[in-house]
Amino acid sequence: MKRLEGKVAIVTGAGKGIGAATAKRLAAEGAKIAIVDVKEEFAMEAVEAIQDAGGEAIPVGCDVSKAEQVSQAVEKVVSHFGRVDILVNNAGVTRDSLIFKMSEEDWDLVLDVHLKGSFLFSKAVTKHMVEQRYGKIVNTSSLGAVGKRGQANYAAAKAGLQSLTRTLAVEFGPFNINVNCVAPGFIATDLTRSTAERQGLNFDEIVKGASQKIPMRRVGTPEDVANVVAFLVSDDASYVAGEVINIGGGDR
Repeated sequence: MKRLEGKVAIVTGAGKGIGAATAKRLAAEGAKIAIVDVKEEFAMEAVEAIQDAGGEAIPVGCDVSKAEQVSQAVEKVVSHFGRVDILVNNAGVTRDSLIFKMSEEDWDLVLDVHLKGSFLFSKAVTKHMVEQRYGKIVNTSSLGAVGKRGQANYAAAKAGLQSLTRTLAVEFGPFNINVNCVAPGFIATDLTRSTAERQGLNFDEIVKGASQKIPMRRVGTPEDVANVVAFLVSDDASYVAGEVINIGGGDR
């Protein structure tokens, strides 16, 4: 029997990158998947990939920073699948800039998508998880949570997610709900590539330089993150709660 057979998972920001890889990994473990992205059509490629592999998935369009849309998204999933067991808060954006150049809009957007979105989705799913006395939540932080030049908004959001994770683990542990956090390092995705290109940087050169500094001598892949998430949302991790798991090839 597959580890997640009979379970229903919501993965936000799952149209591509880490989210898509995670959704596919959980589907391979037997979970039914709700692929959440800001527009439903953005989710279709991942949905079709899961279906082509014999899994079950639906697309869900949702702006994770809007409470009403989040509530509707969760209800759609529960209505379609009958329950929700797993939430992976992965949706994110970047708007990098030095603090004196950073606009209020760019600060708000990054905090709203990463931190507020994770709060809203966690709030919406836990009422169902509490009733069934079972649930798994994984938030996506970053090694950059400790601070990085030009990423004040991103670092603040990712640090907040670690504190949110530990708080939710304390609040929902008595209801058999495990809440944990992954903190990826340099992961090669469309998002990291577009961020570099937006700054006029050569992404391939950045990857080469980073690989020379990371102890494992390579940058990460979305699948590296997905594999850890798959463990954390399985019953193999039933006594793991409130933890932040670094996924950085030994980098800090």
